[in-house]
Amino acid sequence: MYKVLFVCMGNICRSPTAHGVFEARVREAGLGDRVLVDSAGTHSYHVGAPPDARSQAHAAQRGYDLSTQRARQLTAGDFEDFDLILAMDWDNLALAEERCPPQHVHKLRRFAEFFQHHNSPVVPDPYQGGARGFEEVLDLVEDGCEGLMQHVRRSLAGAN
Repeated sequence: MYKVLFVCMGNICRSPTAHGVFEARVREAGLGDRVLVDSAGTHSYHVGAPPDARSQAHAAQRGYDLSTQRARQLTAGDFEDFDLILAMDWDNLALAEERCPPQHVHKLRRFAEFFQHHNSPVVPDPYQGGARGFEEVLDLVEDGCEGLMQHVRRSLAGAN
């Protein structure tokens, strides 16, 4: 089982969007029994809350259902349990690196490293903005999930 964790600040906008999109990609690829997808926040602001209503609405317009997700905070066990931990921006990457045991730092990366067509170094936080920000998040996430799927397929092939 290959395990991917998406991380943002509160786990209600960017990381649940990435979680939902990548989970859909995994199912479409027939890899649901081989790839586990989850998300978490570096802060505990929204623990137990569903994704932001705007994130859910914009995701639903593209066919993604985020409604069953609930926010949780990044835990010490996540560094052990997950194969790849993807931060949405530099600040959350730095916070994850601060908490990560040295033997697991190699698992931490920026999700933007997997973008295939966009040149953004991060997935910007849409929380304080309008609809365009949530659409931009989806554009970037869909792009990143394309590159991430290629990476996961290579990782799974190497594990056989």
